[in-house]
Amino acid sequence: MLNKIIRFSLENRILVLVAAVLLVIAGLYSTSKTEVDVFPDLNAPTVVIMTEAGGMAAEEVEQLVTFPIETAVNGSTGVRRVRSQSTHGFSVVWVEFDWGTDIYLARQIVSEKLAAVGEQMPEGVSAPVLGPQSSILGEVLIVSLTSDKASLQDLRTYADWVIRPQLLSTGGVAQVSVHGGDIKEYQILISPGKMKHFGVSLSEVMASTRGMNTNTNGGVRYKYGNEYIIRGITSTNDIDKIGACIVKKNGESVITLADVADIKVGNQSPKLGVASEKARPAVLLTVTKQPDTSTLILTEQLNNALDELKTNLPADVHISTDIFRQADFIDSSIDNVQKSLIEGAIFVVIVLMIFIANVRTTVISLVTIPISFLVAMIVLNVLGISINTMTLGGLAIAIGSLVDDAIVDVENVYKHIRQNRELPEAERIPIIELVYNASREVRMPILNSTLIIIVSFAPLFFLSGMEGRMLIPLGIAFVTALFASTLVALTLTPVLCSYMLNKSNGEMPKEAFVAVWLKKYYRSALLWVLDHTRTVIISSASLLVLALVIFLSLGSSFLPKFNEGSFTINISSLPGISLEESDSIGARAERLLLQVPEIQTVARKTGRAELDEHALGVNVSEIEAPFKLDGRSHEEVLDDVRHRLSVLAGANIEIGQPISHRIDAMLSGTQASIAIKLFGTDLNKMFTIGNQIKKACKDIDGIADLNVEQQIERPELKIIPRRELLLRNGITLPEFNEFISVNLAGETVSQVYEAGRAFNLVVKGGDYDEISDLIIDAPDGRKVPLSDVADIVSSAGPNTINRENVQRKIVISANTSGRALSDVVADIKKAVGEEVKLPEGYRVEYGGQFESQESASRVLYLTCTIAIAIIFLLLFMQFRNAKEAGVILMNLPLALIGGIFALVITTGEVSIPAIIGFISLFGIATRNGMLLVTEYKRLRTEEGATVREAIVNGSLSRLNPILMTALTSALALLPLALGGDLPGNEIQSPMAKVILGGLISSTLLNAFIIPVIYEKISNRR
Repeated sequence: MLNKIIRFSLENRILVLVAAVLLVIAGLYSTSKTEVDVFPDLNAPTVVIMTEAGGMAAEEVEQLVTFPIETAVNGSTGVRRVRSQSTHGFSVVWVEFDWGTDIYLARQIVSEKLAAVGEQMPEGVSAPVLGPQSSILGEVLIVSLTSDKASLQDLRTYADWVIRPQLLSTGGVAQVSVHGGDIKEYQILISPGKMKHFGVSLSEVMASTRGMNTNTNGGVRYKYGNEYIIRGITSTNDIDKIGACIVKKNGESVITLADVADIKVGNQSPKLGVASEKARPAVLLTVTKQPDTSTLILTEQLNNALDELKTNLPADVHISTDIFRQADFIDSSIDNVQKSLIEGAIFVVIVLMIFIANVRTTVISLVTIPISFLVAMIVLNVLGISINTMTLGGLAIAIGSLVDDAIVDVENVYKHIRQNRELPEAERIPIIELVYNASREVRMPILNSTLIIIVSFAPLFFLSGMEGRMLIPLGIAFVTALFASTLVALTLTPVLCSYMLNKSNGEMPKEAFVAVWLKKYYRSALLWVLDHTRTVIISSASLLVLALVIFLSLGSSFLPKFNEGSFTINISSLPGISLEESDSIGARAERLLLQVPEIQTVARKTGRAELDEHALGVNVSEIEAPFKLDGRSHEEVLDDVRHRLSVLAGANIEIGQPISHRIDAMLSGTQASIAIKLFGTDLNKMFTIGNQIKKACKDIDGIADLNVEQQIERPELKIIPRRELLLRNGITLPEFNEFISVNLAGETVSQVYEAGRAFNLVVKGGDYDEISDLIIDAPDGRKVPLSDVADIVSSAGPNTINRENVQRKIVISANTSGRALSDVVADIKKAVGEEVKLPEGYRVEYGGQFESQESASRVLYLTCTIAIAIIFLLLFMQFRNAKEAGVILMNLPLALIGGIFALVITTGEVSIPAIIGFISLFGIATRNGMLLVTEYKRLRTEEGATVREAIVNGSLSRLNPILMTALTSALALLPLALGGDLPGNEIQSPMAKVILGGLISSTLLNAFIIPVIYEKISNRR
């Protein structure tokens, strides 16, 4: 079959060239149409359900709102986990579906389940609503709005009614949440004293204000041949007109709203959160994109929209977009990977020129690279996979291997041409026949080596979860490009050889000086090794044992740490702290961060925005701090930040990065790489146990940002009615509840419209010194002090209640610093097991990155074993000899030696990318052994050489292609290996280091160990 493909290509050379041109055009078109992103689609299908629960306490929200929602959605088709958070007046439920579930199907399932639940919600609780059609990784831009003169109310109004609608109208935007500032509202502040003086009750005030500012429909009237729409216009934004509303008629006199209340424009209270930029008050808008939307294109559109808005901005209002831009990380990551790719290609060119010393052969070999890349782009576009750091990384790792097949073919053709030129002219064969014979000679090693590399990458495709979503596109890009390179080597390469290598003007092609020089010294070394086999084998075996011992002592981690160019810092104080005090702590943290030279700016969110799934309490601040490294490493800057923030007494500090901590949240629900989940029933007992766990873990080497979730009780004032006194005064419980709600929290009774903008009209109590001084109305007109009919008790209640799969939990979270994740987790498990005794009904689970790392490692080790068995079968099918197939597999342990020492010298730990590096190394390293053994067999069968002659001559004959393929594969990875700290290179770098080190050891040892072992088994046979 392969012979027919080669023959067809040489007989139809024009057709092959035309097909190659068309393929290039299709590839360029596909590249222009493929989305660019930082990572593949990592979004676990998650549906967020948010419910405003009025003034309910956290426990009431949990029991009456969260639990019914959880019960409804739990166990639904495809649901893998349900998490929830219940806090004062707000409930958030995250419904996580299996990876690969269609997000629209997931939302439909949840919507159907919520249809019945909405009717069961208590009075005063809004219907549950679904969060935006996006994910935690969908935040693309944070926009800051500041002013030197304008009030925070004006800024917030401008953000809500001008900027937010403009951004939402941009195609691809799922949500724009607004944080900070003062929300404008019209307030009717009732005065208990005035109400008592005029004899006006609260029910009379509420009856006159509910719906007071709403226009009325009067139907239609026909007259004079016209149709008139009749409208009752009662809506106004004039405070005096609102105050002129009649509350009560008292004989001939009337009492208006202005007589018993102060009416003004004020700020919504209580505030849910504040925001700042560079320690100055600000309004922050967070833009979230829809699924399958290009971040780069959307960011450009958002920038254009903001530029248009800036032209109409008041002079003293400033818009900033440099706080968080996911597009910046994408650009820098893609640029770094592309740079590594280009530098790798340059190394490939240099190697080819040195070893072949012929421009034409170099060009023929290099043609494989762009065509293979473009074929990969076509496949990625068809599969809907973006151009990202993973797919480009796959191509960067493959770049050295892409020319291998062409090198073997071209080098063999070139050798045959030299041999052909040495013959008398009458005996020389035509170029087409010569190229066919040379290509046919290496066709099976070319094909089988490609199949072996593809099989070695197969374990990658068995990964599930986030690691599968991240790394499978890398495998697709690598395998597709490699397969394309083999196809090119079997078709286009022979055609180009027949055209370009036939035009030498009768000159005798010369072997490169480097190749001649290497063969001279290699021959001497090889003969010495063949005469001292025992020493060589023992030395190699000792190296292998040493490498394996070191490998078993290495720690492990899930993914390398990213360098996103920005810190995300969470600062949490004790629950119950006021928003003003929490704001003060956050502002101090900002000022400390601005002292770090590398940090460019800082922006902070304290508390939460309305209907925002990031349901942070007012005691929690989240700070974004973009930075640029200049002279110091990422770790040094991180240590500096930790040191400076350590002076914040009573605050827990957790430092991550924007995308990294969102990935951690997807894995474990916690924005840290290690999550110790404690499940139980009593929150106070759980918090105590959590602190015991923290104490047991605090001295573990390599642990950082160790925090216990602040789920402790916060102060409460409970107003408990004395029912017998309510009965004696004729006050019903609904009247009592309305009195508490209106006077203390306020009630929105209508809307006030200003030029298309709607603001709440709220009735609430005015100024008062003590709650007990408030006056409640009795039906007979008497004014009764609240203290006469109710007890006001100071107590405490839960601040926030987190649950997972319908069980209460608190999380003890941590990150690692300077030590492998697996080692830290092992020490944590040991310390917790020895020092913490869990009561009955309480249990601990360990989650986070290491959980995914353990799962992925098990899959990779199992599938790797199967892959090695398949590689052996492929080798056996080619050589029909188990011993010869075994000799070639000797490359695997030889490759391990260099890969392990590469890890020891660099990262010092085994990550999932490093394991994949070992797996891919097996396939790449096997190729060299195949070339040697194939040549040995050919010399013995076709030319009748002895075993020693076949080994020496075959090794010298294949030295050039072996060194070229090894060097091109290795040196092409050098930029990735050296640039591991650059954004975008973090994941590919451990793979590149392993493959680079493994290729060095396998190539050096392969040149001597394979001949030695082959001679031994051949002589025995």
